[in-house]
Amino acid sequence: MEPDLSIITDPLERDILPLLPETVKALILSMPRDARRRTEEIRLRAGRPLAVYLDGTELFLTGQRGPHVVTAQEVFRTLQAASGSSVYAWEDDIRQGFITLRGGHRLGLAGRVVVTDGRIESIQDVGSVAIRVAREIPGAAKAVLPYVVDVPGRRVRSTLLLSPPQCGKTTMLRDLIRSLSCGDMRGASFRVGLVDERSEVAAAYMGIPQKDVGPRTDVLYGCPKSQGLLLLLRSMAPDVLATDEVGSEEDARAISEITRAGVAMLATAHGAEIGDIAARPSMKYILNVGAFSRCVVLSRRCGPGTVEAIYDLASGRKVQGGEIVRG
Repeated sequence: MEPDLSIITDPLERDILPLLPETVKALILSMPRDARRRTEEIRLRAGRPLAVYLDGTELFLTGQRGPHVVTAQEVFRTLQAASGSSVYAWEDDIRQGFITLRGGHRLGLAGRVVVTDGRIESIQDVGSVAIRVAREIPGAAKAVLPYVVDVPGRRVRSTLLLSPPQCGKTTMLRDLIRSLSCGDMRGASFRVGLVDERSEVAAAYMGIPQKDVGPRTDVLYGCPKSQGLLLLLRSMAPDVLATDEVGSEEDARAISEITRAGVAMLATAHGAEIGDIAARPSMKYILNVGAFSRCVVLSRRCGPGTVEAIYDLASGRKVQGGEIVRG
C-alpha cells in the first residue's frame, strides 16, 4: 500500500523521497530521523559518493559495502521523476540550471551546456543534481521584524535581505511576508503582493500557496519578477511588494517605479556584505534611488538565518549588530 503523503509533515519525506530511486531513498531513510529533518541538501553526482548536507557539513552516505557511488542511471531517474518524465516541458527552467519542485524545493543540475549564438539553450547529459530542501520556520523573522515595521506610523520600511547562498534568505523573506500579512507586529497588518517567479517562497500549487505566507498575501507565480511586480502594483493595491533574488536591470527599473509609487518593497539578493551589491551596476542603481531603507545581512555562522547586521541605508548607520541574533 502506498503511504498517504498528506499526513507526512516533513518536507523531505513528503516531497523529495518519492522522486528518488529506491537505492538512494533507502540510504536516506537509514539516517536517524532527526538528521533527516535537519537535511538541507541532497547531491547525486554520477560516479561519486551520495552526499547530504546538514548543519553546514557534507556527509557521504554509506551502505553495507561502503560509500554508495551514484550511478548515471540514478541521476537520470531522479531528473525524470522531478520533471514528470517530460524534461522538454521544463526547458525554460533547465536552461537556467534548475527545476522548482512541488513544495518550493529546488533541483539544480549540471552537465553539458548547449549554447547557440551565445545563449544557453539547454543542459544535456546531466551528471549531477542537487536537491535543496525548502523548510518553513515560523518565527524566523522575529528578530528582524522590529527594524522593518514602524508600528506608530503603520508603515513598512523597504528592506533588502542580503547573504551568500544557503544562508536563509528565502526562509527569512517567507516569514517576513507571513508576519506582515498576519499582523504579528502589535497588530499592524498589511496587504502583501508576492511575485514568486519560481514558486520557492509560497510554493503555490494550482494557485494555492503550500507554504504559509499569511491571510492578506496575493501570490503571482510563474511570472518574471520585473513584470510581475508592476502587474501586482497596478492590479492588487498592495501595501508591500515582495520578491526573491533581485539583480537584473529589469528588476532595478521595476523597483524604481515601485519606490516612486510609495509602496514598500521586500527583496533578497546574493552577497556577503553591502559592498558586494554596490559593485554591481543594477544593484548600485537600486541603492542610489533609495529603493531600500534597511539592509539585513545574513550568514550561517550560527546556523542559517544568523543576523550579522542591520543597516539604515539612508545614513549608512548600523542599527543592529555586534551580538548575534538568531532569526
